[in-house]
Amino acid sequence: MLQKTNGIILHSLKYSDSANIVTIFTSEFGRVVYMVHGANKKKSKCRNAFLQALTILDMDVYHSPNKTIQSIKDIRISFPLTGIPYNPVKNSLALFISEVLYRCIKQTDADENMYYFLENSIQALDCCEEGLANFHLVFLLKLTRYLGFEPNIEDGQLKYFDLMNGIASISKPIHNHYLTPEATENFVRIMQADFTNLKTISLHRDERYKLLENIIEYYKLHLTDFYGLNSLPILHALFD
Repeated sequence: MLQKTNGIILHSLKYSDSANIVTIFTSEFGRVVYMVHGANKKKSKCRNAFLQALTILDMDVYHSPNKTIQSIKDIRISFPLTGIPYNPVKNSLALFISEVLYRCIKQTDADENMYYFLENSIQALDCCEEGLANFHLVFLLKLTRYLGFEPNIEDGQLKYFDLMNGIASISKPIHNHYLTPEATENFVRIMQADFTNLKTISLHRDERYKLLENIIEYYKLHLTDFYGLNSLPILHALFD
């Protein structure tokens, strides 16, 4: 059945000289795998530029719940990206974020709130000019709300953040998965930030690296099959 949907590119894999297998998070069907033909041809309706990480699309698709791989009839760019493809920092952040999303998002049901959060975040990254080094940290912690394990930091006076249980406490947890008071303070600062005040978050490079490691550990504790990220070393080198 032919249907319309918006979608965000999470991953693209070359299947043959004339076809790609593309994973897209759609507004109507959740995560969907599509076979895309002709991306390498000059006259194709779906060119390689359409399949770059985090590209936002309008699509006419044939969707059958019984099929593992769906097909696309027509595809159009919904929001032309003017910053991410041409800025090496933004492009590296986009590759990192798309890999995280590819590993995290498994549902094949629509999640309108998550979809529009992602769409708005991509547009914010594309337009962002200051504080880019903090963008991925803020994004990762805000994403936890839609993944179902948002940290509970309601009491800002508590000293230790318990990564395993997602809550802050006044004393050290009995396990080793917790943040020190200094790291907890930085964690809370990122949780309370948004994409409009990234430049106001002052973190030393080592603090930022450690905080990213803490956030990734938090993801690993709450998501099955969330393992090493291939784009992480590139991100570290970028902000070194």
